[in-house]
Amino acid sequence: MIQLIAEIGQAHEGSLGMAHAYIAAAAKAGATTVKFQTHIANAESSNYEPFRIPFTTQDASRFAYWKRMEFSLEQWKELKAHCDELGVEFMSSPFSNAAVDLLEEVGVERYKIGSGEVTNFLLLERIVQTKKPILLSSGMSSYKELDATVAFLANKKADFSILQCTTAYPTSPKNYGLNVLAELKERYRVPIGFSDHSSSIAACIAAATLGAELLEFHVVFDKQQFGPDVSSSLNFKEVATLVQSVRLIETALQYPVDKSDHSEYQALKNIFEKSLAVNKDLAAGHVLTFEDLEAKKPKGYGIDACKFKEVMGKKLSRDLQQWDFLTKEDLK
Repeated sequence: MIQLIAEIGQAHEGSLGMAHAYIAAAAKAGATTVKFQTHIANAESSNYEPFRIPFTTQDASRFAYWKRMEFSLEQWKELKAHCDELGVEFMSSPFSNAAVDLLEEVGVERYKIGSGEVTNFLLLERIVQTKKPILLSSGMSSYKELDATVAFLANKKADFSILQCTTAYPTSPKNYGLNVLAELKERYRVPIGFSDHSSSIAACIAAATLGAELLEFHVVFDKQQFGPDVSSSLNFKEVATLVQSVRLIETALQYPVDKSDHSEYQALKNIFEKSLAVNKDLAAGHVLTFEDLEAKKPKGYGIDACKFKEVMGKKLSRDLQQWDFLTKEDLK
């Protein structure tokens, strides 16, 4: 089954209550996984870190922003318990080894690696030590960098998947990189997914059709609200539509159609396909031309319409009235 990962990220704005509200909304919309980001400012950042985009006036620095996004161990445990209660997987991306240590205490099942951490082998080493599956986002990585990371993980016998991702907020259609899905699957022979920043359900639907096994998308209650990822997020009405669409696509992909066998349509073909008829009164001996012919439903009452060339130039053996079907017996 295609996994549908609702990325809350920092949309909770540091509010535990809002984080719980997001879990409930994502579960209700049909997400299989609710994903957060675990930031421990002192371990991952510094006052030198610049803002990616100017979105906040309440935080003096990016470091201060990460500090505001922190939850305590007990709060993280509360969030996971809420996910367990609603039957969705709790997941979070760590951005430091300290965050991995915390999430191990929380009890995550898998780890998502953000695009900026793909070359952070220190972090990857710590996660590999947990022996838990890894979802690797490829947004900022070249194939050379991915090759190195894949080799590192493979050498450690890690269980990992790779997500095609474009690190642009929001991502325009010309940058979805849907072609990369097949390239990743062919190159690395591991499960492939798609991490979306487009603010549209189209990219994930296309990715599902192209064989993505995991779909990740940012979520937000309202696209007018505050935050760095709002412009690249889906609202929950869109999430529900996406989930429904993906499940339909998933069913369709499980039942390939044999186009060489159309026997089940024979009755319908007899209704909708047509027989040749004449479009005017014609006397016996008349030599039929293209301009004399029409095709009328149903099939089987005259010569098949596809054989019109075979009757052109033939003489009529009897008089025909306008709209009479044309049969073999009518031809000399």
